[in-house]
Amino acid sequence: MSTRIRIISTLIFLFACLLCAKLYSLQIIYAGDFAARADRQYQRSSTSFDRGTIYFSDKDGHLISAATLKKGFILSINPATLQKATSTEAVFEKLSAIITDLDKEDFYARAAKKSDSYEEIRKNLDEALGTQIAALKIPGVSLYEDKWRYYPGGTLASHVLGFMAYKGDELAGRYGLERSYDSVLTRNSNDAYSNFFAELFSNFKKVGTGGSLEGDIVTSIEPRTQAYVENTIKDVAATYSSEQVGAIIMNPQNGEVYAMALTPTFDPNNFKKVTNPALFRNDLVESVYEMGSIIKPLTFSAGFDLDKITATTTYNDKGSITSNNRTIWNFDKKARGVITLQEALSKSLNTGPAYVLSKIGNEALARYFKSFGVGDKTHIDLPNEAMGLTDNLKSPRDIEYITASFGQGVAFTPVEVIRAFSAIANNGMMVTPHVVRDVQYRVGVSKAPSFPPPVQVIKQSSAQGIMNMMVYNVDHALLDGKAMNPHYSVAAKTGTAQMALNGKYEEDRFLHSFIGFLPANNPKFLVFMFTVNPRGVSYASETLAKPFIELTKFLINYYQVPPDR
Repeated sequence: MSTRIRIISTLIFLFACLLCAKLYSLQIIYAGDFAARADRQYQRSSTSFDRGTIYFSDKDGHLISAATLKKGFILSINPATLQKATSTEAVFEKLSAIITDLDKEDFYARAAKKSDSYEEIRKNLDEALGTQIAALKIPGVSLYEDKWRYYPGGTLASHVLGFMAYKGDELAGRYGLERSYDSVLTRNSNDAYSNFFAELFSNFKKVGTGGSLEGDIVTSIEPRTQAYVENTIKDVAATYSSEQVGAIIMNPQNGEVYAMALTPTFDPNNFKKVTNPALFRNDLVESVYEMGSIIKPLTFSAGFDLDKITATTTYNDKGSITSNNRTIWNFDKKARGVITLQEALSKSLNTGPAYVLSKIGNEALARYFKSFGVGDKTHIDLPNEAMGLTDNLKSPRDIEYITASFGQGVAFTPVEVIRAFSAIANNGMMVTPHVVRDVQYRVGVSKAPSFPPPVQVIKQSSAQGIMNMMVYNVDHALLDGKAMNPHYSVAAKTGTAQMALNGKYEEDRFLHSFIGFLPANNPKFLVFMFTVNPRGVSYASETLAKPFIELTKFLINYYQVPPDR
């Protein structure tokens, strides 16, 4: 008897738990859905639109809406009623006094359609304006509740967020996180009314398997840092009339991206005003560039890792090197005689990495570049990721490896570069860049996305050796030593590369790049910057060094980074 009682009690307890779960589902998770359903008894079906929220995370962990829903109205007219009750001109004057950009010609054309009972005048009408119009009680003028996707920050992180748009009859995320996490952000209006048991167990199964359960997205993008970076690159673009400027800030210890910005940019609230769709492309992820001398530390790290060189290793700089009937020069075509590799890196001499290549061999360079992820996707959680171009590292010609050793002839995505340098900044461990920190599922469960684990690509001692060379570069060479911070160690390298068009390098078009991290002994920030075809200057030390130094000051002060010197 006692066994039967225990069984019955257990069943009653489980049933009670299921009922509580269902009540929680109806009253908490889907309360908004039912409220909207009730509203739709009196409103148009447009109120059924729903979508999850994307959040920024500030440095203290607070969430700030980056992409959300905004409530307002659809303004419509009934032309037949309108003409019977009042004059079209009078109605237009009343409405245009509130909606100052109301198109008169379009309004009159719609009002003239006497056989139509419904003509939409304005979608996404602000709630305050709709309230003013409702108070006028104009016969033939109607307002219907509406909801639409809204980006409170305007242009802030627009290339990361993307936007929603129609493709045929389908409204979905088309760029950025809106696209890559579309299945999570999309709301199925039938979920709240589906079979309880099927829904319950299906949802928990999705949570366990990482399925497309509905939820909100929490990013690692820090809004104030993002805004500072965007202002910085806008200043660079304006100062040097650059075709494009971009930047990424990432934590090299865990791969979280704090800022990712491009200019020119766009406002996802008004993306229809953009005439060139290429502006929507996130070139930090989707495009490749020959980066130039910022790649030299990767070549040097291979020499360190194979115990072939140190910073004090010397070689005879003749100013150039010839291979396969082609001569490669230093930037100034000057020979400096016997110098250390530290001097070669600090002066950004092409003969330095060429010498390192001669010590390690072509096959080793190709192998180490591959271990740094060059030519492979980083698997960042943003769509349309491109892969670097490394066909030259399969060539039988030595000259292809020589040019690759200093960053020409091979192409990288910016996110590929910052991933590779995370190994130098993170004791040889390469991490996966990502912008999503957490997914908050509607069933009450939060789960961090799964990314490839860190990979040891060079020895810790090798990473330390290259880091010391890059710190020396900042302390003694960058801006003639004026970039040195007495309280913080900063590691950095500049790069200037000729740009190719139709397979030929152009004499007057260059890409400037910059890579750096701080505090160098335990870095929290890895920074990449680039600018395409800046005018009136020759080298990245002229365009990007000062913006980088100012950015390091901002990061130190804003995040209250303790000094390491």
